[in-house]
Amino acid sequence: MGTINDYYNQVICDINEGVIVIDKKGIIKIINNAAEKMLKVDAESSIGKYILNIFPYGELLSVIKNGEAQLNKEEGEFIVTRKVISRNGEVIGGLQIFSEKIDNKLLVHSEEDITRGNIIKTIFNTLDEFVVVVDENGIITMMSNGYKEFIKCQNPEGKHVTEVIENTKLHIVARTGKKEYGVIQETNGHKMISMRVPIKEDGIIVGAIGKVMFKDYCNFKILGNNLSNLEKEVEYSKKELSTDQKAIYTFDNIIGESIKSLEVMNLAKRVAKIDSNVLITGESGTGKELFAHSIHNASRRCLKPFIKINCGAIPRELFESEMFGYEEGAFTGAKKSGKRGKFEHANGGTILLDEIGDMPMNMQVKLLRVIQEKELVKVGGNDAIKIDVRIIASTNKSLEKLIQDGKFREDLYYRLDVMHLKIPSLRERIEDIEELSNQLRIKICEKQGIYSEGISTEAIGYLKSYSWPGNIRQLENVIERAINMLDADFCIMPKHLPEKITANKIKKYSLENNYLKEVVETVEKDLIMECIKKTGGNKKETARILGLSRAGLYKKLNRYNLMKLANLQ
Repeated sequence: MGTINDYYNQVICDINEGVIVIDKKGIIKIINNAAEKMLKVDAESSIGKYILNIFPYGELLSVIKNGEAQLNKEEGEFIVTRKVISRNGEVIGGLQIFSEKIDNKLLVHSEEDITRGNIIKTIFNTLDEFVVVVDENGIITMMSNGYKEFIKCQNPEGKHVTEVIENTKLHIVARTGKKEYGVIQETNGHKMISMRVPIKEDGIIVGAIGKVMFKDYCNFKILGNNLSNLEKEVEYSKKELSTDQKAIYTFDNIIGESIKSLEVMNLAKRVAKIDSNVLITGESGTGKELFAHSIHNASRRCLKPFIKINCGAIPRELFESEMFGYEEGAFTGAKKSGKRGKFEHANGGTILLDEIGDMPMNMQVKLLRVIQEKELVKVGGNDAIKIDVRIIASTNKSLEKLIQDGKFREDLYYRLDVMHLKIPSLRERIEDIEELSNQLRIKICEKQGIYSEGISTEAIGYLKSYSWPGNIRQLENVIERAINMLDADFCIMPKHLPEKITANKIKKYSLENNYLKEVVETVEKDLIMECIKKTGGNKKETARILGLSRAGLYKKLNRYNLMKLANLQ
């Protein structure tokens, strides 16, 4: 037979209230099953340990110390009672009994109680919503006034939902817990769109809530038609506005801290603030398109289209229709609905005429009219269409020379050359090569998923000594090749660079036994000789690269006795 203590322990373990007992030193003696579950502790490992090592509160210790009981005290989600345990008038420990508070939550069983259910009911009545709440048996516990008026029943509470609402399935949702959205329900001769959702407490279904989403099915159909039409418009807009109608670069994407880089950057930022046409010139691969994108994104037109046209890539016979569009039946094979041209797509925004030097002469006349009159006429059309487009033109050719050769209209040139940006070549901004190279390395490594630690100082020296006829585009190709050639070093070394780059000797100059003036003259002479070799002795190109006038170049050639070596053309 068990002892009295065994019975006490069994009773304590099985009661629904949580029980914790400690001795006067705070050592845990009892944690029953309910306490273990409610406080989420392991009773077996906790018994025998100091209470503050298990629970981060010392109220029970305070009760033992002060001898003052705490009765039915609300603490969070619990109702707690704490008392001292005495024997023969001596305090030997403390007892804590606690239970979870009962919360009515959404189900309203008493109209006099101020509960969450009353607040929700008030909100739905104010908004004139059709809402009904049932318990797990399908008995109505709440219904909004609007719904009561609609079904002509002022006291539905306490009745089964099927007695009050025609064709309802809310009681089934309360039984199965299966949600229903957008279901058609016919009540009192009206087709409505409803939703039914189960109400759960601690994972157990205790009821369901039903709400009429659309009180009239016709309104739902109208909304559906509107959404369908909107989807069609969005789809059409997506087709019209493809990715090539967005400027993706900003001035933050342009790298360069050299004097020439900063000069052209500052001018470009000023140009972006005005609305004049821009002509961007520079060698191939210098980043002219990057500047065009950045100017558009920094302008007041930034939210409008950015359209790029490569004037050298469009067949001559298609040029006009591509630029200005065509009307229905304008030519054999034309679309029945006609087609909008690039200029019409760019209306309100910016159009980039890349490689403007390759534009056919007959199109130059039409472009001039568009710029002057701010209107265009489609192929096969008669009506003029007003447009508002900012033009940015770019080229790596000399438009002045093309004008002299009769291949470019002078009047168009002056219309385009309102603001002129000349992008410096890479050899004109050697100071930027190291930063450019490392940024390109990071970009390529991220794209290809390759790890690289950097570029060695010696390799940077070779990169700086090269002339870069292909500019940044060529530098990017070289860096990509070097990354693909990487070995276990994970660092780009001279051995990873093309031979034509490492073939150039890196010259070092010293002040030892020389004055600064002599060193500067040596450097200047070496650079002039190197440039002469690269241009094949072309005096105009040599002077241009060195930033000298023709007379200035002759003066330096005579000074350094380079006239015979140059063999200038």
